[in-house]
Amino acid sequence: MKVRTRFAPSPTGFMHIGNLRTAIFEYLVAKKYNGDFILRIEDTDQERKVEGAIDFIYKTLELCGFKIDEGPNNPKECGPYIQSERKDIYKKYAEELVSKGKAYYCFCSEKELEEMREKAALRKRPFLYDGRCSKLSKEKIAENLANGIPYVIRQKMPKIGTTVIEDLIYGKIKIDNSILDDQILIKSDGFPTYNFANVIDDHLMGITHVIRGKEYLDQTAKYNLLYDSFGWEKPTYIHVAMVLGSDGNKLSKRNGDASFMDLYNEGYLPSAIVNYLVLLGWSPSNNQEVFTMEELINNFDEKRISKSSSSYDVKKLNWFNQKYIKNLPDAEYLKFIRPFLTLDVSDKSEEWVNKLLLIYKDHISYGKEINEVVDIFFKDEIHISDELQEFLNSDEAIPKVISEYRHEISKIEDWNIENIAKVIDIVKEKTGVKGKLLYMPIRIKISGVEHGPELPDEIYLIGKEKVLDRLK
Repeated sequence: MKVRTRFAPSPTGFMHIGNLRTAIFEYLVAKKYNGDFILRIEDTDQERKVEGAIDFIYKTLELCGFKIDEGPNNPKECGPYIQSERKDIYKKYAEELVSKGKAYYCFCSEKELEEMREKAALRKRPFLYDGRCSKLSKEKIAENLANGIPYVIRQKMPKIGTTVIEDLIYGKIKIDNSILDDQILIKSDGFPTYNFANVIDDHLMGITHVIRGKEYLDQTAKYNLLYDSFGWEKPTYIHVAMVLGSDGNKLSKRNGDASFMDLYNEGYLPSAIVNYLVLLGWSPSNNQEVFTMEELINNFDEKRISKSSSSYDVKKLNWFNQKYIKNLPDAEYLKFIRPFLTLDVSDKSEEWVNKLLLIYKDHISYGKEINEVVDIFFKDEIHISDELQEFLNSDEAIPKVISEYRHEISKIEDWNIENIAKVIDIVKEKTGVKGKLLYMPIRIKISGVEHGPELPDEIYLIGKEKVLDRLK
């Protein structure tokens, strides 16, 4: 049987990090076995639908390098791939369950349901629908339907025994049927619920592996009962532990956590984001950390997905992104980084700008950071912290070094990096000072910081007049 996985996001805005990680796992499982990766849009909750969100989904998957084998933008025989276009399909299967006695029409008003919720709250019990409409006679059901009374279709759950869930990561889990609610399958507006539409679509689209968050693990009992009601084969379930934020809560766009497009717009490379996210909850058999997509596909083992939650750490993401930026060819790096430079370079040559950007290629961890690290080249004055000023006052050789630098730099007629580097050697020879006391005083005086790119490059880009002024 050909492996088929599906990514089924809701079109409610940018794709958040936890959702994207699930998509990565789904994609890797499919491609590892030369299978199909299907995109399905789950828009059953029409109130939360955001205009343009489907385009964000396409864009995100494209940037991450995912090839969609089937989907709304690449339809095949299993379409349509947008749930709102499949309403008649769901209604047909819900009616089939009603005819089998596995589901029933529920005509309860919102007032009746609210009274049930209040009684459950008073008893300090979770609300479960009491199944009263499952006891209606055929005549009463026909009468209600003829009178146009609004209804939903509910799944008729067994009230005794257990339902067994088989999961690749968590093993065999038994769920007591007495805690299962008679869940709604078709809402009063004719749209299916998320749970019901998923089962129907996964079966009809031939999905063999369902990968989703651990928080949905208990819901799988309801899925399995639906599969059993239809006599369908169940897919392989792979539930993955949550990704937690720094506050210990699940990452969510509702909580304002970063989405993929937020990170992309900040200057994080999609390949770095994918590499980082796949290691949140999965570990390779070796100690490798940086992977190409091909390496991920070849090395991915779904059985090595962890049962434990992972913590989203932006510092670790920065580490990955910095490595990917450093590995870009210079021409590709310049094309990537140039749009993030927002400082005014109208009076600078293209050669100067490219040189500036290139000397910081090994020093930035995301695109927008370039403005923070290069602002010293655009300031008329710099600030030296008390700590660094204390260093400048810490050795009697430092004033002499600074004075000699200024003297030798003032003599340079052909302002280039090679001549600037020669000045450093001259100062070293004339003062007898080397190491930290030779380099750091100059860097601090001209930039206000103690670390940076190669000193001759930095001096060259700041410019002769500005360097002489800062060395006073």
